[in-house]
Amino acid sequence: MALNSTPQGNSPFQPGVSQEVFVPDQLIGGDMKLVTRHRQISGGAIYKRGTVLGVITATGVLTIATAAANDGSQTPAEILADDVDATGGTVAGGTYVMGEFNERAVILGAGITIAAARTALELKNIYLKSSVSAALPS
Repeated sequence: MALNSTPQGNSPFQPGVSQEVFVPDQLIGGDMKLVTRHRQISGGAIYKRGTVLGVITATGVLTIATAAANDGSQTPAEILADDVDATGGTVAGGTYVMGEFNERAVILGAGITIAAARTALELKNIYLKSSVSAALPS
């Protein structure tokens, strides 16, 4: 009795090796304990991880901190932990309320400077650090 082979040709189930590389975004700037909260993020935009947020005083909802705001959100208060799509309205999202972050990786709103963000966030135990240190005098 002979066995006849059946050619399969271009089998999608061929053994193979694949690799995924994790490339960190460099947002976390130190080994201080990270503390997060589950918060409401205002609608109307897509927010990226690392966005500096302010609190709208009347509602307690977070939005990107901008210097021109006059509703309380002009003061940086928290940093967004993950990307959030709020184009359809207010959504829930995670924020950092304590930790050390790379000042070159945070996203600032219009008119907010690193110095202003650093000053406001330090009052909340959020520290912005430079990833580049100044040369030491010889």
